[in-house]
Amino acid sequence: MDARAIIAKIRRKDTPGDAELTWFTNGLATGLVSDAQAGAFAMAVCLNGLSDAGRIALTKGMRDSGKVMKWDFDGPVLDKHSTGGVGDPVSLILAPALAACGVFVPMISGRGLGHTGGTLDKLEAIPGVSTDVSAVKLKQILRKTGCAIVGATGAIAPADKRLYAIRDVTGTVESVDLITASILSKKLAAGLQGLVLDVKVGSGAFMKSEAEAVALARALVDVANGAGCPTAALITDMDEPLAPALGNAVEVGVCMEVLSGNRLAAPRLHDLTVALGARLLALHGEAESAAEKKLKDAISSGRAMTHFSEMIALMGGPPDMADDWRTHLPKARVIGDVAAPEAGYISAIDGEALGLVVVGLGGGRRVQSDRINPAVGLTDVVSLGAKIAQNQPLCTIHAASDEAAEEAAQAILQAITIGKKPDIQPLIRERIS
Repeated sequence: MDARAIIAKIRRKDTPGDAELTWFTNGLATGLVSDAQAGAFAMAVCLNGLSDAGRIALTKGMRDSGKVMKWDFDGPVLDKHSTGGVGDPVSLILAPALAACGVFVPMISGRGLGHTGGTLDKLEAIPGVSTDVSAVKLKQILRKTGCAIVGATGAIAPADKRLYAIRDVTGTVESVDLITASILSKKLAAGLQGLVLDVKVGSGAFMKSEAEAVALARALVDVANGAGCPTAALITDMDEPLAPALGNAVEVGVCMEVLSGNRLAAPRLHDLTVALGARLLALHGEAESAAEKKLKDAISSGRAMTHFSEMIALMGGPPDMADDWRTHLPKARVIGDVAAPEAGYISAIDGEALGLVVVGLGGGRRVQSDRINPAVGLTDVVSLGAKIAQNQPLCTIHAASDEAAEEAAQAILQAITIGKKPDIQPLIRERIS
């Protein structure tokens, strides 16, 4: 086969066959396809798209370009993926809660991207934790405690790794076909028997409109099911941070509160975690209402906390995380409130702007080589629709210096609008299966 002929087909708005796309993805992984050809392929797909069958073939080819994991556990292997938001540490609660329900969760996660936080960065805020584990170690952790949140190895979907880097420098990131194949190739390589997708929409999400979010969710669900993995999606609200904390250590702190049985520490975070987990268990044949009850009990009883703390210890973290987490999490040097300049209702929150505040504090990366300060961030972020008095705190800043705190405070005042009481969107806007 020939890369030029495959690219030419897409340029003519034809979709290459399964064998051609399999050959091309293998060529990406082995180097047989050049960078120039990979860039031309990405641009052709970005401009002209693929058929439904083409999306499935591309995804399967990228999945099969590396190692596809196989498991021999005595329970279902399930996972969740989020398209990214702010104040969203669902994975840290959902994985151990599912493990407490007899599920095995090999959660291959990523780092912060743009204004959104990364699950791996949050975990590594815990002293000693390493998310870089071998396949053998991953299986050991899963067998002992049922969940492992880790980074992808070079053996997982190498075609995607190569194509993603090329998309990043060729202006071809915004393609539903390529986004779908990128997300799902890595997830499906984990050998899953079920997947739930949390597709965010709103000011703190990459997808700002519901139509965009639904289109992406539908593509992801159709391709994953077409590739043989039972999958459903929830379109969820991101017009405000999911939890009242943004930043790595502070988000872990909120999760520890919820895992300790304190739902009120972050009710939206708790409720979405339960909803996603219940939908996932329903894919595997359980009644959704019964699954919700099971997950709520796993969290409130402390069993999910036990699985989380075991996972942390097995990944190099403190052995007493469940009992002494406040001591272990790093703390910022400067902590101070941002006062409301006037009374009224919180009428809008620019979630993306708040995420960029955290990046500016050092809690995210402007470039790949940046080192993250795990202690910085925002806590006690006011909720959308809340009635506040003048000088009441809008949030608390955790910063490395007074100067950084002052700069963050000015940006926060621009990101949070005080005015009339807004209409509040439901947490789950739509369900797609």
